[in-house]
Amino acid sequence: MTITIGVLALQGAFLEHLNLLKRAAGQLKSQGFEDTFDFTEVRNVQQLERCDALIIPGGESTTMSLVAAQSGLLEPLREFVKYANPGSNHGIWNGKTDLFAFRVDRKPTWGTCAGLILLSESANATKKGGQDLIGGLDVRVNRNHFGRQVESFQAGLDLPFLNPKDSPSNEPFPGIFIRAPVVEKILPNLDGIQEGERAKAETVVAPSKPAKDDQAQRARSSHVDIMGVLPGRLKKAAGMGAEVNADEEAGDIIAVKQGNVFGTSFHPELTPDIRIHVWWLKQVSEAVATKTATC
Repeated sequence: MTITIGVLALQGAFLEHLNLLKRAAGQLKSQGFEDTFDFTEVRNVQQLERCDALIIPGGESTTMSLVAAQSGLLEPLREFVKYANPGSNHGIWNGKTDLFAFRVDRKPTWGTCAGLILLSESANATKKGGQDLIGGLDVRVNRNHFGRQVESFQAGLDLPFLNPKDSPSNEPFPGIFIRAPVVEKILPNLDGIQEGERAKAETVVAPSKPAKDDQAQRARSSHVDIMGVLPGRLKKAAGMGAEVNADEEAGDIIAVKQGNVFGTSFHPELTPDIRIHVWWLKQVSEAVATKTATC
C-alpha cells in the first residue's frame, strides 16, 4: 500500500519535516515495513485531497491561519481533521439512493508548535479576530507559554510512547522549544462549540458543528491522551516571580493525542532525531489499514 503524507507548506518548517519523514520511511523500509510512503507539500485543496495524513509544522500560527484563509484551505482542513470529506473515495453505497454515506473518520494529523495551536479547540493569549483555529484536539493551549524567542531552550524529554528499539541507548528525546505553547487544560468533549471557552478574555475557539449521526460521533474520540510532560518548569517559573496561568492538574503538557490527531508543543523537525516521525508513520499506517478494512 502506498500512503500519501502531506506537509502543510504555507509557512514554517515544512521542509525540515519532509526531510525527517524521508529518513524515517527509509528506516522503516530497512526494517522490512510493507507500506510505502509518498510525501508532498500541501498548498491548496487539490493537494490536500490526495493526502491520507497531514503534518502542520512549526512556524507562525497566525500567519498560517491567515494564508490558509486566503487560500480557501481553512474549511477543507477542518473537514480533513474533524469531519467527513465529501471528496473522499471511502464512501459506502447505501443501496437506496444515488448518494454515498461517507464515514466521518478524522484523518491522521500531527501539529508541531504552531500546528498544535491550530489543532486546538481553544487558544488563549490571543486577540479575538487575530487567529483562526482548525480544531480537533479538545484542549486549551497557552500561546508562547515559555516566553519570547530569546528564551528558547532545549530539554531532554522522556516520551514513553517511543519504542526503545528505535534508540538502543534509550536517550531522552531532544525537545526544542521556540516561543512554544503548552496545553494548559484538557477540555470536555462537546458535540459542538466550546461555549465556556469562548467567554474567556483573549481566547479564540475553533468553529465546530455536531456530528450528524451515531457513527459520526463514534469516529470522534472523546479521550485526550497525555503523551508527554515537561516537569518542573511551572514551579521554577513561579519561583522566579512569573505569572503562571496553567491549571495545577495539567502541568506542562507538551504532547497530546486524541484519536488520530497528535500535537507536540516542541519541534521534532528541528532535530536530527527521527524517532517521533518513525512512530507517527506507524500510527498512520495502522489508521489507514483500519479505515480500508472497514470500507
